[in-house]
Amino acid sequence: MTDLQMGLIGLGGVAVVGVLAYNKWQEHKHRKVAEQLLGARQADVLLDEKGSAGSSVFADVGSSGGDAGDSPATAPGRSSRAPQERVEPLLRQPDVAARAAADGDDGRPEGGGDDGAPAGERRARIAAAPLCLLSPAIDYIAAIELAETVPAYLIRDAQRVVLARLGKPLHWIGFNEESHAWEPISEDGDVAYQHIRVGLQLVDRKGPLRDADLSVFHVAIQDLASELMGAVELPLREPALQVAAQLDEFCAGVDIQIGLNVVSQGQVFAGTKLRGLAESAGMVLDGDGRFVRLDEDGRLLYALLNQETQGFTGESIRSLTTHAITFLLDVPRVANGDRVLGQMVEQARRFADSLHGQLVDDNRRPVSESSIEPIRRQVVQYQLAMAHRQLPAGGPLAERLFS
Repeated sequence: MTDLQMGLIGLGGVAVVGVLAYNKWQEHKHRKVAEQLLGARQADVLLDEKGSAGSSVFADVGSSGGDAGDSPATAPGRSSRAPQERVEPLLRQPDVAARAAADGDDGRPEGGGDDGAPAGERRARIAAAPLCLLSPAIDYIAAIELAETVPAYLIRDAQRVVLARLGKPLHWIGFNEESHAWEPISEDGDVAYQHIRVGLQLVDRKGPLRDADLSVFHVAIQDLASELMGAVELPLREPALQVAAQLDEFCAGVDIQIGLNVVSQGQVFAGTKLRGLAESAGMVLDGDGRFVRLDEDGRLLYALLNQETQGFTGESIRSLTTHAITFLLDVPRVANGDRVLGQMVEQARRFADSLHGQLVDDNRRPVSESSIEPIRRQVVQYQLAMAHRQLPAGGPLAERLFS
C-alpha cells in the first residue's frame, strides 16, 4: 500500500471521527438547552389542563350532544347535519381582529428578562394568562421554549411550507416580555419571543382533526424547535384524537342554522325597496353580498340574503329584483339565541308586510307563532348544552369551532 493510500485512509478516519464528535457536541448542546428550559418547569395551565381537566370536559360529550337533539321538533328553516356531513357554513362572519390567547409556564432561567419583578411573580403572570382563545378544550397545544428570544417573523417563517399543508387552523401565541402578556404572533412582526404556544384546532365545521394532520404537526413543530434552538413539549396524540372525535360529535349535535323566507306572491321585490327596509331596520351591507344586523360590539346577529344567485352589492342593488329573500340565524355563533330569534322573526314579518309577500319556512309552509315556539325551545336547549360544555354560544371558542 502506497503512502498516498495510507494518507487518504488516515484523512478519512479523521473525517469520520470529526463528524461523530460534532454530532455528539450538537447532541450535548441541545440536551443542555432542553434541561435549561424544561428542567425547572412550573405547572403549565394549558398542558396540565389538557392532561386532566381536558379529559373530563369531554368525558360525556357525546351523550350531551345526544341530549340536545334527542327529540327535536321539526323546525321551520332548521338545517341539521349529521356529523359526517358537516360542511362549511352558509354564513361567513367578517374577519375579526387577531385575539390573544393563553398559556401557562415560564421555564427559562429566573434571571432573564423582567428584571424588576420577582421570578415567582413573573411566573404567575404567565400562568394567569386567559384560556378563552387558546384552550386545551379545543386546541392541541405545543409548548415551545427557546434558549433566547427570536423575532416573530422568523418564528412564523420556520416550517411555514410544511404547516401550510394542515387541514385545521393554527393559532400562534407568544409572551411579550415588555407588556408581560400573551399575544398573537404576527407573520411579519418584529417583536421577539422566547415562550411560545402553538394551538392546532381539534375541530371545525369540516370535521375533526385527522391523525395524518397531527403527524405532520408533530414533526414540523419538533423541527421548528430544533431550528430555533429550543425545546418543545407535546401532549399525547391518541387522547387528543379521541377528544377531537367526541367534540366533533357534540358540535354536530348542536349545529343548526334557522332560515325564514319572505317569498313573493306573483310580484318581484325591488332591490332599492329591500335596501330601504334593511337600512331602516339597522342592517348594513357587508362584503359578502348580504345585509347584516350587528350588535353594539359589531358581532353578527343575523343576515339577510337574496335567495337567487346574485348577492346584494352597492352597484347592482339599484337594478336588482328578486322573488325571495332569506333571514338566517347561525345558532352556535350567536349569544342569547332565543332573543335574537325573536328579533329576526319580527323583522321578517315586517318585510313580508311591506313587500306584500309571505313568510314561509324552507318547505314553503307559512310561519305562525305556534310553529316558532318549538324552534325557540330548541335554540334554548342547544345553547344550554353548549354552555354546559364551557363553549358558550357566540363566544370566541364557539366562533372558532363553528367556522
